[in-house]
Amino acid sequence: MYVTVNGARLYFDVEGAGLVAEPDGMRQRPTLLLLHGGPGFDHTGFKPCFSALTDTAQIVYLDQRGQGRSGGPGMGTGSDPGTWTLDQWADDVRGFCDALGIERPVVLGNSFGGFVAQAYALRHPGHTAGLILSSTAARMDLELILAAFERRGGPAARAAAELFWSDVTTDALAPYQRDCMALYTTTHPHGLPGGNRTTVRPEVLAHFSGKVGEIWRMDFRDRLGEIACPVLVLAGDQDPVTPWEAAEELFARLPPGPNQLRRFPHCGHGVFRDDPDAALEAIRGFLQQLG
Repeated sequence: MYVTVNGARLYFDVEGAGLVAEPDGMRQRPTLLLLHGGPGFDHTGFKPCFSALTDTAQIVYLDQRGQGRSGGPGMGTGSDPGTWTLDQWADDVRGFCDALGIERPVVLGNSFGGFVAQAYALRHPGHTAGLILSSTAARMDLELILAAFERRGGPAARAAAELFWSDVTTDALAPYQRDCMALYTTTHPHGLPGGNRTTVRPEVLAHFSGKVGEIWRMDFRDRLGEIACPVLVLAGDQDPVTPWEAAEELFARLPPGPNQLRRFPHCGHGVFRDDPDAALEAIRGFLQQLG
């Protein structure tokens, strides 16, 4: 399905009922809005894993502006690289919810989606009922990333990661996928599961993550104390891209409150890929805690 938000045509999908019939009336479930990684990827990496949460929440999958099925020609301003910014992606989350009438969503951002989720929570305080930050960071620390790749794959992995992250280009994506993506998880030796289902927009990745891209200027640390909702942080201790230390740094900057930091042993980037049962249990518990 498509909806136009802030001039961009965005693809989304919905799974599970928002209202559930019970003997004495209708019970409303929370809406869990999923923001995918990348940038330049799409929502399909969440499927079919997150289908299991439809017993607790209505699940909404969104391909963000310029990405997945929301990318390419005919997508309005979403095809304009000038709009591929964290501020715009964050405003799109609010605009998307307004367009669909979603009130008080719980927003889960994985990896790059976590950057967007942080920007959204800061730009639109009070809009979200809760935030789930999965395998993400408040900033990108290249030396921390390279050290994590070396721990996972030795000097060769460090060298391949340094070559890519020092200047992300569209041409560099394929070699990086070949040499480094298998290190993203601990249970999928051939790279991220479902990769053959993903609609990739490498131009968005290059724009945001290139040598002068916004990813290297992004730093939420000084403002994380302003986040005015409960936060669940999920992190794998074998993650080479947003290492465990990045999750600790992010969590330490959150304000006092009912926040949680969950460390998943033997898990890589996107803990739901390596330990889906434990990851979904943590998410389900957080949703139930929010009521």
